Amino acid sequence: MTEAYPAYEERPRRRGRKVLIGFLVLLLVLVGLLVVADRVAAGVAERAVADQVRREVAKKDVQAAPPKVDVGGFPFLTQVIAGKYEHISIVLTDVRGNVQGDALDVPQLDVDARNVKASLNTLRSRQGDVVAESVNGRGTIAYDSLAKLLDRPGLTLGERDGKLAVTAPVDILGTKLTVNGTADLTVTDGKVALRFRDLTAEGLPNLPLAKRMLTNYANSISIAVPLPELPFQLHVRKVEPKPEGLTVTADARNVPLNAAG
Repeated sequence: MTEAYPAYEERPRRRGRKVLIGFLVLLLVLVGLLVVADRVAAGVAERAVADQVRREVAKKDVQAAPPKVDVGGFPFLTQVIAGKYEHISIVLTDVRGNVQGDALDVPQLDVDARNVKASLNTLRSRQGDVVAESVNGRGTIAYDSLAKLLDRPGLTLGERDGKLAVTAPVDILGTKLTVNGTADLTVTDGKVALRFRDLTAEGLPNLPLAKRMLTNYANSISIAVPLPELPFQLHVRKVEPKPEGLTVTADARNVPLNAAG
């Protein structure tokens, strides 16, 4: 007669398997709750930083759409405990600053703040200092906005072979011509210097006076354009002509991201 011992041996295994599966499900649920809590906390911090940034931008008399803030690094809660955040990304759109009474448009300014220090109390109360060890900014100045500062009717700016190009109508010795050329760009003391050289105009009379008038026009549009005061103490380091506009790269160190003090 065959004994039924094997059937009784399977039951403990099944119970153990069910316990293990239940434990894994519980563990996954707990992990999921922690991830949700982490992201909720990050969202609270992002709103707090966005509010601080909005106040700082207003303080600089710069107009912009509400900032978009993204706090990087995971897990976020450990950063809260330490009071130090690896990376905060800030995007400002529709930025407009004043330059000697004229508006200079920057469609988008991307700011990357690293190693940001902010205590938990600061984030809760929105009072106190939020300080970034380093800040890098990159924005693009619209060509139309820059051309208005040159105050020459019909003048347009753009990019050609990696250089800032100009096209403008001129009247030389009673002849209407179209001037074309490129500019050298340098950054000094918060100003972008435009130096237009070797302008050409098809049909220009081969006369010394006509050539001198063309040179005088080039000198008249070769100016140093002061940039509006940028938020976050950003200092412009480089400008590059791009198809979409004049790209400005700036940076700063040990920067308060809020308007406290």
